[in-house]
Amino acid sequence: MEKLLSYPISVVYYLCFGLTLVIFHPIQWICFNLFGYQAHKKSVDYLNFFLVKCTNILGTTYTVENRERIPQNVPIIFVANHQSLFDIIGIIWYLRRFHAKFVSKKELGKGIPSVSYNLRHGGSVLIDRKDPKQAIPVIKGLSEYIEKHKRAAVIFPEGTRSKNGKPKEFAQSGLKILCKYAPSAYVVPITINNSWKMVKFGAFPMGLGTRLQFIIHEPLAVKDFSFEELMEKTEHAVKQSIKN
Repeated sequence: MEKLLSYPISVVYYLCFGLTLVIFHPIQWICFNLFGYQAHKKSVDYLNFFLVKCTNILGTTYTVENRERIPQNVPIIFVANHQSLFDIIGIIWYLRRFHAKFVSKKELGKGIPSVSYNLRHGGSVLIDRKDPKQAIPVIKGLSEYIEKHKRAAVIFPEGTRSKNGKPKEFAQSGLKILCKYAPSAYVVPITINNSWKMVKFGAFPMGLGTRLQFIIHEPLAVKDFSFEELMEKTEHAVKQSIKN
C-alpha cells in the first residue's frame, strides 16, 4: 500500500526537488561571483533548507541529537555512515554553522544543477575513486583548509552508500590524511539512521514517512590519540548506534 500511495506523492516531490535545484543554481552563481564566499554559503544553506522541506512532502522528519557536543571555533572532521544523499542534505542544513565540506566522487562535480556548482566552488573536494594517488593531495588540501579556517570536513569512510542500513567496513586512508594535516581538529562521529528507507524502492517511488535520525557522538581530539585508537573509537561509536 505504501508503494502504491507513494507514486503520485513522489511525482510531486521530484517536481519540487528539481525546481529547487534549478532555481538555486543561478542564485548560487550570483552570490559566489558578486558577493563572495559568505553569500554563497548562505545560498547553499537555504538551498538545503528547501530540499529538506521537499522531503517533508513524503512525510519525512528529522531529528538531530547532541548538537551541543560539537566544539566551536576549531577544525571539525565529521565521520558518518552513509545511506543516501539525504545524509548530505541533513548535514548541510542542520550543521550549517560548521561550514561542512565534503569529500565526493568526481562524477558529482558536473551535470547536476546546484549540487555540482556547490561541490566545485563551495570548498568541497572531488576525488577519482579509480585513482587513489590523485585523492591524497586533494584531501590534504581539504585538511589544510579546515585547519586554517576552522571549518568542517565530512567523510563517509564506507566509500559508498549502504542500501539496507547495514554498515560496511570503514576505510582508513581518507580519515588518516585529514587527521595528519589538521592536527588541531576534533573528530566527531555521527550515526545516521533510516536514511536508506527513503530509497528502499529505488529512485522511484520514494519511501514515505521516514524518520531520519542523526546522532552526534563524543568529539575526539586528534592530538589526544594515536590514529589507530582514533579510528577504532570512531568506527565503534558510529556503528554501535546504527538501527537496522
